[in-house]
Amino acid sequence: MKTKAVRLYGKNDLRLEEFELPRMKDDEILAHVISNSLCMSCHKAAEQGADHKRVPEDIDKNPVIIGHEFSGYIMEVGKKWQKQFSPGDRFSIQPALNYRGTLDAPGYSYRYVGGNAIYIIIPNEVMECSCLLKYDGEGYFPASLSEPVSCIVGAFNASYHTTPGSYIHHMGIKKGGNMALLAAAGPMGLGAVDYAVHSEINPGLILVVDIDEARLQWAKNILTVNEAKKKGIRLVYINSRNIDKLKEYLLSYTSGEGFDDVFIFAPVEPLVELGDSIIKPHGCINFFAGPTDPGFSARINFYNIHYGSTHIVGTTGGNMEDMKIALDLMGRKIVKPAFMITHIGGLNAVADTIINLPRIPGGKKLIYTNIEMELTALKDFENLQDKSPLFKELNRITRENKGQWSVEAEKYLLDNAKKI
Repeated sequence: MKTKAVRLYGKNDLRLEEFELPRMKDDEILAHVISNSLCMSCHKAAEQGADHKRVPEDIDKNPVIIGHEFSGYIMEVGKKWQKQFSPGDRFSIQPALNYRGTLDAPGYSYRYVGGNAIYIIIPNEVMECSCLLKYDGEGYFPASLSEPVSCIVGAFNASYHTTPGSYIHHMGIKKGGNMALLAAAGPMGLGAVDYAVHSEINPGLILVVDIDEARLQWAKNILTVNEAKKKGIRLVYINSRNIDKLKEYLLSYTSGEGFDDVFIFAPVEPLVELGDSIIKPHGCINFFAGPTDPGFSARINFYNIHYGSTHIVGTTGGNMEDMKIALDLMGRKIVKPAFMITHIGGLNAVADTIINLPRIPGGKKLIYTNIEMELTALKDFENLQDKSPLFKELNRITRENKGQWSVEAEKYLLDNAKKI
């Protein structure tokens, strides 16, 4: 069977190609990808090429399919897995396999499985690691977002708090505590707000701090203060751009006592130091942002670490259990991460988008792998509607959904867009 896919050959060398898939083995699964969400991790892999930890050294001869936030449906199941999976099952994949101690992962390391493809062969180790996960919710794009949502779930689970006078660790965020989310008006930060408000363990106060007023206004419209109030949570959005004494200003919301949980969503030295300055004794700083600079560092108050038992954690990705939680919450519409998506495009748009991702404003860029479409911002549908019946209808659908992408918009796009 022939497939089309975007493959990585070297540093910033991404090529959209058509090629033949090998015959599926008895311990493999043939699948059809429908959607894939692009991630900054894809940009890092493309930028670093074979120097990336997950990318093989011989990609110049054996290129890999890039993309790891994908969803689709199963077409054919090898004999080994026929009791667990069936043709037609919709799925998502947890790319962090941790198979036999390796860092190999779909979207980074494999020739025939990755998100920016039409047809793929899922290798045995994905199923062996229980990382092929069924999705029973509506549409496909929510399952593509299950990987980034699982990263948020994992970060919340990795945070911990100690008990004064003992060595007992309480895993997770502080129930009823004070939470500050720094540089959090982007897609992952807002995903954290969504999860903090709607998960089983909620803080009592959430400060969402950013310097982008447009993104903050968008967030207020989607994740409202009143909705959080119904859960007993005080949610506050703060533009810190023109606040002179920011530390004191943020601490004033806690009567000076500080924050139990601080999440940092951008690898910026002053931001890390700000988080360190507002954490309370026995509080937890979660460095969520993934820096590209291996030498990135910042000043931390070790006096407070010693005498106040403050601590720092970091996570990269979520695990299989985190992803199951994400898929369940989305399937039951408890968390609704559609607000993360700001652009859509077809398979032809992948290479340029990944290479230029840091310079493209907005949130998640969602790719539909079976269509041809330049990367397009949802907010630009209105300007394009007079030129295209497709964008006219997509504009109507998104406007009726507070400017957000939706299952209805996805279905219309898949039925009417030009096939690649």
